[in-house]
This record gives sequence, structure tokens and C-alpha cells, in this order.
Amino acid sequence: MPVVEAWKLVVLQRYAKFDGRSGRAEYWWFFLANIIIATVLFLLSGVASVFFVLYVVYGFAMIVPSIAVGIRRLHDTNKTGWLLLLTLIPLVGGIILIVLFAIAGDEGANKYGAGPDPATIGP
Repeated sequence: MPVVEAWKLVVLQRYAKFDGRSGRAEYWWFFLANIIIATVLFLLSGVASVFFVLYVVYGFAMIVPSIAVGIRRLHDTNKTGWLLLLTLIPLVGGIILIVLFAIAGDEGANKYGAGPDPATIGP
């Protein structure tokens, strides 16, 4: 299985797993895929209303996996998943989280478990 497919499967297989760790590439590839899919569905919603329904359903379906991978990404940097609540602070919270998601994770094990599987790193 190509490496690109591995990160997709890992995130979706662990869609409601809030413990453990997710590497930087796993998080950002998942984020990029969601942005692309949501953008395409939103743009197509101008053509037919069925695409707007798909856009809304997709958005709701990705809430739990997005929260789970965000928490696991914070765990990779040895931070608590509760920091995800920073999104409730307009602008500043989002900037802080982007920085936390972008920094490199801990090498080896930390208090949240072993490091992410290198097979799920991405391209």
C-alpha cells in the first residue's frame, strides 16, 4: 500500500480514538484532504442543491475525526488535548493551535504513548 493511502486509512480507522499520537504529516494531509473535499462540494452546491446537502453531511461526518486527530496531534507534541478548546477564543486561539500543530512532535515515547508509526507519515 502506498504511503499516501496509509495516512488516510489510519485517520479513518481511528476516527473516534482520542488517545495516542498522530504525526505532523498525518494531521496536515488529513486537513488538506478535508479542505479540498469541502471546497469542491461547496462550489458544486451552486450547480445543484444535492451537493449542498452532501457538503453539510460531509461537514457533520468529519467533526469527530477532526477533533480526534487534533487531540492526537497535540499529544504528539506532549500537550493536553484540552488545548483544542483554544478554538473558542476568536483569532488568537486559532493562531496558537496552528503553531502547536506545526511544531515537530516528540522523538520516541512521551506520556501519551509511543511515537507515530513511520508508515503513516505521508509523502
